[in-house]
Amino acid sequence: MDMKIMDQVFFDNRVFDYLVALLVLSTGLLFVKVVARFVIGYLKKITKKSALKFGDFLISILEKIGLPALYISCFYISAKTLKLPAGAESLINALEMIIITFFVARIVVMLAGWGINTYLAKKQQDPTMARSLDGMLWAVKFLIWALAVIILLDNLGYKVSTLIAGLGIGGIAVAIAAQALLKDFFSYFSIVFDHPFKIGDFIIIGDFMGTVEYIGIKTTRIRSLGGEQLIFSNTDLTDSRVRNYKLMEKRRVLFRIGVTYQTPLNKLKEIPRILEDIIRNTDNTGFDRAHFFSYADSSLIFEVVYFVLSPDYNKYMDIQQEINFTIKEEFEKRGIEFAYPTQTLYIKK
Repeated sequence: MDMKIMDQVFFDNRVFDYLVALLVLSTGLLFVKVVARFVIGYLKKITKKSALKFGDFLISILEKIGLPALYISCFYISAKTLKLPAGAESLINALEMIIITFFVARIVVMLAGWGINTYLAKKQQDPTMARSLDGMLWAVKFLIWALAVIILLDNLGYKVSTLIAGLGIGGIAVAIAAQALLKDFFSYFSIVFDHPFKIGDFIIIGDFMGTVEYIGIKTTRIRSLGGEQLIFSNTDLTDSRVRNYKLMEKRRVLFRIGVTYQTPLNKLKEIPRILEDIIRNTDNTGFDRAHFFSYADSSLIFEVVYFVLSPDYNKYMDIQQEINFTIKEEFEKRGIEFAYPTQTLYIKK
């Protein structure tokens, strides 16, 4: 009697076949549970003892993609043990292809994100770089998913060659129409990876100067000294000569002073030594030279060159101010007079 029940047919399958499918499904789900509990648990223990960060990434893939894929595979394998109608079998095969494509694309996207995060870790988690790479990661994800959809359609039997050809022609038209946008987009990659400047740097482009506030896919925004925001296309920046003062290790300073023609020769010879002593006794400076430079219309010109050992502009101005005060003080002690524009008229009696 029991055997007769087992041999009864429902939807082209015996009761026995349904029990076998149920057994396969139960065994598969049990296997997945074991993998989830013991194998992944063991890997987590190893990862905690190891300094390799790739282990955490691998466990994340197993938990987010591996386990769901195994669960779905259990249902697929158990269903394949049964005789299914032609339409149902085609539907299951199509779902299988969609699920495989989805999980593979997710793995590639996660690998891309992990690669970018690893790159940022080498840059010591630079927040500027993180913001700059957001747009690039979005573009990479879009390309991965677009490629996944094309491969899926091809595997499902659709002729994608015509679609790709159409997209190619349309892409050429779009590229011509959006040529400036594409140039800015590739210039963005050049800025991100070549690092001519980053957010927070003080730069000068031609007659414009300011602090970089934002680096976008198309434009870069700079806050000028006057307070207004300057917006440049990325192409303008990569095609221009950009002076980045944030990267400057020290600042070269050249200035000139003039004394009167009535200054005695012995005092003129003392001036270079006076200027050298003043600069050497000023903190955060490096003396280069001080010379009697030239004869001007109403003054004798001395030229001084020194280095400020800091890129900070305010620091430079503080040092120059201190040097100017000290020069004034030392010249007054020695009776050396600064020159100013004068004319002397000699009248012959």
